[in-house]
Amino acid sequence: MTYNEIKKNKAIKDYITAADASLAALGFTEHSFAHVTAVAQKAGYILETLGYDNRTVELVKIAGYLHDIGNLVNRIEHSQSGAVMAFRILDNLGFDSEEIADIVTAIGNHDEGTGVPVSEFAAALILADKSDVRRNRVRNIEEKNFDIHDRVNYSVTSADLNIGEDKKAITLTLAIDTKYGSVMDYFEIFMARMLLCRKAAEKLGLQFKLVINNQILL
Repeated sequence: MTYNEIKKNKAIKDYITAADASLAALGFTEHSFAHVTAVAQKAGYILETLGYDNRTVELVKIAGYLHDIGNLVNRIEHSQSGAVMAFRILDNLGFDSEEIADIVTAIGNHDEGTGVPVSEFAAALILADKSDVRRNRVRNIEEKNFDIHDRVNYSVTSADLNIGEDKKAITLTLAIDTKYGSVMDYFEIFMARMLLCRKAAEKLGLQFKLVINNQILL
């Protein structure tokens, strides 16, 4: 079973759609197909660049695609409920138990509230997820009604996650339009995420760097 086959699965599509609808009702930013696809691709890029085998890269992309389905149950502890859902889905699809274990562990540890980069697999998912900050994740079309999460996401005009050629550091480079949000706003809501990214990078033998508007902040 491949990543592309997982993307075509109707039940999984339905779960992702319903999970995002729940978050939309709660006022959260976009967590639908654009987000999970971006996370899948970034997680795959990380492990592929670091020399992991093709099957491992395929599996981490599957983890990225499934990582937020727990929002269907509830936003609170969604990583744990999502891990349980993913276990059932993958088991029914005939995945090998070791592959299921890798995916479920990563999903269950991707959230900054309770997650820990317990494996390289989980670390790649954390970095991919927490680096997806962008303007078009904001659903609110009225700037006057922006909360701080809307302002910060809308202020990010570009975001790039890149592993250096020497494979010693992974850098999240952001361009922020300070008309909508300040660098301090970013740290106010994302500090816990950035600290988790640093731990995740260390698990992969990398240094985590954060560059905002050409200034090195971490």
